[in-house]
Amino acid sequence: MTRVFVASRNAKKIQEMERILGPLVPGVSVIGLDDVAFFEEPVEDAPTFEGNALIKARAGFLATGLPSVADDSGLCVDALNGMPGVLSARWGGRPKSDERNNALLLDQLADVPDAGRTAHFTCAVAFVHEGGEVVVEGRMDGRVIREVRGSGGFGYDVLFEASDRPGLTTAELSREDKDAISHRGRALREIGPRIAEVLGS
Repeated sequence: MTRVFVASRNAKKIQEMERILGPLVPGVSVIGLDDVAFFEEPVEDAPTFEGNALIKARAGFLATGLPSVADDSGLCVDALNGMPGVLSARWGGRPKSDERNNALLLDQLADVPDAGRTAHFTCAVAFVHEGGEVVVEGRMDGRVIREVRGSGGFGYDVLFEASDRPGLTTAELSREDKDAISHRGRALREIGPRIAEVLGS
């Protein structure tokens, strides 16, 4: 079994990565921060998703010696000039809270008509190993609705309807449907063959 380190404690995110990488990298075992010896997590202070993903993946590789994957993702709302963007996870302040983030976003968009509530999720995935590093990006377009719906996913999924699946939030989609269209799914499927190549060698 091949181990890949994912710089995250988000169990749902780790499971999502394992589901998507599994068919591309047979036998892969995705482990997270809670599965390795403690190390000081770096500050994610880059102004871009790509920069933050690289910060985390580089730190993970240095601390564990394992091929390391990290992602940085967020919701970019057109009416908010692309925010919350890289601040998505802490949009409502600290400590991080999905509920507070979603409540703040709804409040900020309260007076925005439906036609102006367009948005997209972006995900940058970085892979760092002893032979180098690579970063790819995935995107999922859609819009922010006016009420929380659904119990799946995490983060802003309860407020986001993807253009590819109108009428349902990404929190109402099956895992398979979400993986097929999500920003993270697209990025992981693009980078998966590169990970498989490295692990196979």
